[in-house]
Amino acid sequence: MRIFNHSNFMTFTLLGIPGLESQHMWLSIPFSSMFLTILIGNGAILFLVATEPTLHTPMYLLLALLMVVDLISALALLPKILCLFWFNDRDIAPNACFTQMFFIHGASVVRSALLVAMAFDRFVAVCEPLRYNTILSHSLVGRLGLLALMKGVILILPMPLLLQKLTFCHMVIPHTYCDHMAVVKMACGHTKPNRIYGLFVILLVVGLDLLLIGFSYGLILQAVVRLNSRDATFKALNTCSAHIFVILVTYIPALFSSLTHRIGHNIPPHAHILLANLYLILPSMLNPIIYGIKMKEIRDKVFKCLFRGAT
Repeated sequence: MRIFNHSNFMTFTLLGIPGLESQHMWLSIPFSSMFLTILIGNGAILFLVATEPTLHTPMYLLLALLMVVDLISALALLPKILCLFWFNDRDIAPNACFTQMFFIHGASVVRSALLVAMAFDRFVAVCEPLRYNTILSHSLVGRLGLLALMKGVILILPMPLLLQKLTFCHMVIPHTYCDHMAVVKMACGHTKPNRIYGLFVILLVVGLDLLLIGFSYGLILQAVVRLNSRDATFKALNTCSAHIFVILVTYIPALFSSLTHRIGHNIPPHAHILLANLYLILPSMLNPIIYGIKMKEIRDKVFKCLFRGAT
């Protein structure tokens, strides 16, 4: 068996979606449509927040940060997948592979941290509405965004660094992108530290972040129960609805993909790979749609821009 390390061979080879190689051109249609939707949707939200002074509030600033992360995730993931589908461009240099891995997984960690910050924003909006602007100042929003970024860098940077120390028995990765576990499985020898660290990151990010989000919404639910007015209760719940939908879109596909990857041994390989793609793509695609539908301010600004453009 020939053994390689990241410095003595030219490239990894991405296989794509195992078992569906002949369908790659057809699969490029929904993937390119999702990519276009991500670019337009997230770009539109960012443009509105940047150009409308009335949207320069903590909630929309956090939303803008989320849109930036969604764009980074999509740009790290989808261009290489589309090149693979369209041009059969399967090769990726080791350093490029590790860089893609860092940005894809790092964006997922930052996205999760921002959802925690947005849960705190909703808690203050419902439970402390009179002190909202005092508690959630622009400087605090900036610090929350910086903490989310630092969390992503600190937790994910060890992954490619640990991989660079490994030797590899295989160069063909049965995946559409450089997923951490997919690359670890190509390595020979002792990969237990890599596997343990990957599981640690998943448990820390998903477990801790969901715990903090659940705690925030527990306090919000207590405050809503104490409201005497049905209209006030509906308004409070509606304030949180977009964020709740985004949480469901982000965590449910990720948890399902993680579980099937570890215990779903009877699931076909192409199903694993499609799930691994969708859990990254769906949040970036659906987040601007959810916020556009659920938040009146964004709907009004979109209609205003459309009608102004039409005239």
